[in-house]
Amino acid sequence: MTLDGKTLAGKRALITGASGSLGAAIATRLARDGATVLLHANSRPEAVEQLAASIIAAGGKAESVVFDLRSDDDARAACERMLEGGPVQIIVNNAGVHDDAVLPGMRPEQWHKVIDVSLNGFFRVTQPLLLPMLRTRWGRILNISSVASLTGNRGQVNYAAAKGALNSATKALSLEVAARGVTVNAIAPGIIASPMADAVFDPAMIAQMVPAKRPGTPDEVAALAGFLASAEAAYITGQIISINGGMI
Repeated sequence: MTLDGKTLAGKRALITGASGSLGAAIATRLARDGATVLLHANSRPEAVEQLAASIIAAGGKAESVVFDLRSDDDARAACERMLEGGPVQIIVNNAGVHDDAVLPGMRPEQWHKVIDVSLNGFFRVTQPLLLPMLRTRWGRILNISSVASLTGNRGQVNYAAAKGALNSATKALSLEVAARGVTVNAIAPGIIASPMADAVFDPAMIAQMVPAKRPGTPDEVAALAGFLASAEAAYITGQIISINGGMI
């Protein structure tokens, strides 16, 4: 990584779920563009610590923030600590989990866990960070959704419900904050190369499902996130933007 752009210099960006490949790619891109990145993780703190060290070694600014996104108290305390360093003007709600099962066999805890991380997690960090952001009259909120929110997917009623609700929250919140220079958009990736995706989708399956005949890369999603976080995207808000190789 080279720090060849400073378009987000002076901005602080929280990326939830930064221990995963997609969150790490988005964090790296925003750091390259000059933002100070706050890297969230819960179960894998060592991953964001290593990522922060890598970004700092490349000349960027990063720190890890470890807390349980499923806890109201933990999330609020973490947001209060982050605000001690100033407003957080970019929020990337990337954290999410899968716990797949067809609905007749889905356990209540499977439903609640997936909803809690993706949807309630969005609320737990965005709500306390929003007013300080609005006071600066500049902000970017990016919600990482999924193609499953637009098409559905067998065995993922919980995941599709969480991401579909996130899409609706994106549109509603964008109306509340547009006049204050804050944009709110969702990115809906399709099949993106990662250890989890590689275990589920073989090349033949991808060729059948994706017109582009390949999975996307985390860096391609991160490039879209970087654009939406930039000043150039100031007139784009309330949108659900697909990046899926032509699946829909």
